[in-house]
Amino acid sequence: MDKSHHHRHHHHHQRRTTNSSVESDPRVQKLKQLIETDTSAGWEESWKQRVTPWDLGSPTPVILHLRDTESLIMGRALVPGCGTGYDVVAMACPGRYVVGLDISEECLKKAKQMSCSVPNADYFTFLKEDFFSWRPTDLFDLIFDYTFFCAIEPDMRPAWAQQVHNLLKPDGELISLMFPMDDHAGGPPYKVAIEDYEEVLHPMGFKAISIVDNELAIKGRKGREKLGRWKRAAGKSSL
Repeated sequence: MDKSHHHRHHHHHQRRTTNSSVESDPRVQKLKQLIETDTSAGWEESWKQRVTPWDLGSPTPVILHLRDTESLIMGRALVPGCGTGYDVVAMACPGRYVVGLDISEECLKKAKQMSCSVPNADYFTFLKEDFFSWRPTDLFDLIFDYTFFCAIEPDMRPAWAQQVHNLLKPDGELISLMFPMDDHAGGPPYKVAIEDYEEVLHPMGFKAISIVDNELAIKGRKGREKLGRWKRAAGKSSL
């Protein structure tokens, strides 16, 4: 853990004015402790100890809405940091094959147990891979990011954008559910702003097609969540 993190943390307590629900959630505090000890083992431990404040226990409402209004492109889709995989299962259908990626053995075990007998089981798979170093043979038409961008250390964000670029087809789409858009220090989850996405996605040639408030955000996340859709600008060389 770098010293600057502790330093920031220390100052933050003296000047904290807002106590967002993210910070006051005891599960988030516990999660931070687990992650600070050892990042990858920490995520595994959080699943074992059921310290999973990001797990909604059901698909993300806006994903169901996009699916039902046929606003999700068909083809191959990827959900990094998929957790228990509700969104993976919700998005999967004969025309859309979905890969759920996570580094936690424990959560993937849960994901597989919960989804093994669903009717669309042929159209998705769960893989234990590190998003940042994974090199699949086929590229994706769609990447859906929710509670992944905000979970990684902020200095990993350029690598995140690079990997989104590496894994998407030239005309593929990134859907980012941007949360938590508030003002708190530390993480995970680390606070995010539209600029944080733009800063790393623009150099990769991505432009936002739309950024809107997520009207379907769950209670407690309303007003602090935006739905961004990104595509690579046409005419950019895909080097």
